[in-house]
Amino acid sequence: MKILISWLGKTDIDNMQANELASIATLATKHAQPFDKVLILANAWEEHWQTYESWLNKRLAVLHRPATAEIKHQSLSSPTDYQAVAAIMQRNLQALCRADNQIYINLTSGTPAMTAVSVLLGKGIYQCNFLQSARDNTIEDVRIPFDFDATYAKAALSSISAKVVAGPKLSSAFDDMVSESAAMQAVKQKAQKLAMTELPALLLGETGTGKEVLATAIHAASNRSAKALKTVNCGALPENLVDSILFGHVKGAFTGANNDHAGLFEQADGGTLFLDEIGELTPAVQVKLLRALQQGEITRVGDSKTRQVDVRVIAATHRQLTAMVAEGTFREDLFYRIAVGVIELPPLRNRIADIPDFVKIFLEDINSVHSKQPGYESKIISNSAIKFIEEQLWPGNVRALWNALNRAVLWADNAELTVKDIKDAIVETSHSAEKPTVVPELVAGFDIQQYIDGIKENLVKAALDKTAGNKSKAAKLLGLANHQTLANWMKQLGIETEN
Repeated sequence: MKILISWLGKTDIDNMQANELASIATLATKHAQPFDKVLILANAWEEHWQTYESWLNKRLAVLHRPATAEIKHQSLSSPTDYQAVAAIMQRNLQALCRADNQIYINLTSGTPAMTAVSVLLGKGIYQCNFLQSARDNTIEDVRIPFDFDATYAKAALSSISAKVVAGPKLSSAFDDMVSESAAMQAVKQKAQKLAMTELPALLLGETGTGKEVLATAIHAASNRSAKALKTVNCGALPENLVDSILFGHVKGAFTGANNDHAGLFEQADGGTLFLDEIGELTPAVQVKLLRALQQGEITRVGDSKTRQVDVRVIAATHRQLTAMVAEGTFREDLFYRIAVGVIELPPLRNRIADIPDFVKIFLEDINSVHSKQPGYESKIISNSAIKFIEEQLWPGNVRALWNALNRAVLWADNAELTVKDIKDAIVETSHSAEKPTVVPELVAGFDIQQYIDGIKENLVKAALDKTAGNKSKAAKLLGLANHQTLANWMKQLGIETEN
């Protein structure tokens, strides 16, 4: 299939109104190889699109050419924004460049930025053909005079050598991250690598482990740092406003929609969108999110027009998404779309080496806040109190530690915080001392009944061993009504005894 792709130029519109050919029409109607499709990218002069499509398709039909011309809207704030133009061209070329397609790019229509990007992507990545037309409506097959791959490889090797000699240089975005522990050093290294890619990221971890802090650092260290980072807690989104908040709405879309509103995807265009607690999204919103990620397109509520967006998504959750996929509450295709750069943040109980630094930083912040109170005396903390903090499990992780230190400073009478001060500041100490529940890994195909039967079998065997095979005593140990119930269990589980 032969496909011509081109940006729409002002000259194309002007000549159409005079019923004369310009670049796109010249190539579509006169090229020696008739095209099967003509795709025209446009971001301006929308009032002329339908007329232009009809005009060009009539000309093609008269010439018995098979091509159908289609104008496709592209959301572009400026035709000279190289980053935005590149994102649009890459998205369209990626969708078109299959093994059975021959792609021809028109270099005449559009801005110099559009032409430059077309050459770079079409030659360097997608192996396209290039065409241009002259004022006299002649057509030229353009040959790019050098091999981008070889030129790039040579330049890259030179650049790498220079950087190796210069020594390592890490992004300052991660400098303030507490990471003395081996677990956080590993997280930091992964995050630094991930930051320099365009891959979507999924941050996993218990509540309070610092997922938002890590997402902010990844954005700050990325090539998108000059653009916006937008953050939303999916669990706090009102169900009736989710679509509007994420994708925007047009005036009159619903009661109270008095103006057009750009959603978070449009606000984050060119930058990063952090979707915290993504596991809380409803199935309906998951479908729209998947479309935005796959096609780079969103539709405002109440609108029929799709809009192109270039957004990197970083998602986070404390929930077991694999289990949600298995039970059908989270879309499998969405999971695999976001779970590319996956980083799991360790709980505070696995970061003991980081606790002294957290305590120091938090106390400095707390003292700074309270210093504005008349007569406040800054607090320090004893080594034994720090040791006590290191021995706790901290189910709420870093956030729970912060709150406990705030309470300790508030209630303590002395300048030095003691073990007792920390003990008194921990809410529900008895619960925090409990070991976290061990849950098996939940994946597709998990058999809960088989898992429960395994637990029952182990407990029945343990009770029988403890009572030397006496079923009546074993039944009592297990809290069963009678030994017949135990016998039924044993038969079901295939447990045999000598008695």
